[in-house]
Amino acid sequence: MFVAVACEFANDDHRKAGYDLLVQYGFRKVLKDAFESATLSEAALGRLKKDLDRIADSYDGIRLYQYPVEGTLAITILKEKKWRRLIVKV
Repeated sequence: MFVAVACEFANDDHRKAGYDLLVQYGFRKVLKDAFESATLSEAALGRLKKDLDRIADSYDGIRLYQYPVEGTLAITILKEKKWRRLIVKV
């Protein structure tokens, strides 16, 4: 599955930990705070979300853009330490 990650970390320690984590999962940096992977599995995505949740605090914002999910685009948002998913339908 294709996954793009946009992240806004509140401090440099979280930013470094987050960037290092994304690289470990095979993401490549495409913009200042954006990463992409075209080869991430569902299982790896689940682990990534748990790992990101561990390093982030309530001041950090992370958005995952996933395609395909149920044949469409899904946007998963970590805000204030809670994950929320939005399925985009045509």
